[in-house]
Amino acid sequence: MTDAAQQTAKETQKPKSFSAKAFAAQSKTSPMAPHTVKRREPGPSDVQIEILFCGVCHSDLHQVRDAWSNFLPTVYPCVPGHEIIGRVVKAGSTVKKFKEGDIAGVGCMVDSDRTCPYCRAGEEMFCQSMATFTYNSPDKILGGVTYGGYTDNIVVDEAFVLRIDEKKNLAGAAPLLCAGITTYSPLRHWKVGKGQKWESSASAVSATWA
Repeated sequence: MTDAAQQTAKETQKPKSFSAKAFAAQSKTSPMAPHTVKRREPGPSDVQIEILFCGVCHSDLHQVRDAWSNFLPTVYPCVPGHEIIGRVVKAGSTVKKFKEGDIAGVGCMVDSDRTCPYCRAGEEMFCQSMATFTYNSPDKILGGVTYGGYTDNIVVDEAFVLRIDEKKNLAGAAPLLCAGITTYSPLRHWKVGKGQKWESSASAVSATWA
């Protein structure tokens, strides 16, 4: 197959897309400003979420300013945000966990190979093929890079979407999808209990588990 034919085949295989409003940085020195990105039309296992809230993680600041250029260089335009809460507006034909109108959340990952030992153990963040992060990660479906939650819509496979109780403070719940789980996960792993002391290397503070 010629190069031209291969390119045509790739273009044909790409799903249809739609435009989403976003805020993006065009360079490491530019401010966040209105922008438009492409989102794929939901596939059979996808959920389309109208974003209601998105937290601001310190990682967003590092990524926008290309502070990690030595190991995770930023691709511009960059649309950050991985503490996402929104309402399901479309659900694919094989989606079982969500329906239109449900409140859903998306954290720092939107895909992985799901076949390696780590993925099979529920540790997709260690995926041997590299997990697909919510933004600034190679988009294996549309091409280019992924765009995060500073947009009005996002489309994610249901395997990487979380159910959120609509009765909760949704704006307050958004940071739990990164900062919250980053703190809670080691406490649970090490079975930290009442009266035990713990220290967070991220914030360099110590506290007593009440």
